[in-house]
Amino acid sequence: MRNMMPIGPLMIEHRLIERMINVVESELSGIEKSGSIRPGFIETVVDFIRFYADRCHHGKEEDILFRELMKKKISPEHERTMHELIDEHRWARETTAALTEAYGRFTDGESGSLETILSKARDLIIFYPKHIEKEDKHFFRPVMDYFTQEERDKMLEKGFEFDQTLVHEKYRNVVEEAELRSKKS
Repeated sequence: MRNMMPIGPLMIEHRLIERMINVVESELSGIEKSGSIRPGFIETVVDFIRFYADRCHHGKEEDILFRELMKKKISPEHERTMHELIDEHRWARETTAALTEAYGRFTDGESGSLETILSKARDLIIFYPKHIEKEDKHFFRPVMDYFTQEERDKMLEKGFEFDQTLVHEKYRNVVEEAELRSKKS
């Protein structure tokens, strides 16, 4: 792993996100034809986007790479792009929340909610490839020039440490939510 840039794992994560977006896209045509959603599909998509794409992937970008970039004197273009990316992450969170809300209404039988689900899913399908391309081809590589090899190595190590804590965080939250539901019943 020595001499791997901290953007390496981020770009590998992009490939998995692209695969999930392809799954969502292929699933949408079936949903449109049948008017029904395969049980567990939306929950799986939302969990993937919230936990993997946002908490894990965007978390490393924002909490490690962008935080370190903010300590540097970077070009106005790179600074503008970084803030655009942060805004895009926020947009993805809001769109995922709207998808979740629409799915809740769908399971409650509310008319019109299927169209909202399809719309929000399409929004994510359009968003992620463009967002990933911006990061992979126009941002990640050029901003590495702001860092020394030692700084790159430290960011890479922080990324690995970040990943190690995530599984524990996720399942601690699962247990805490289960405990709350248990107390309510």
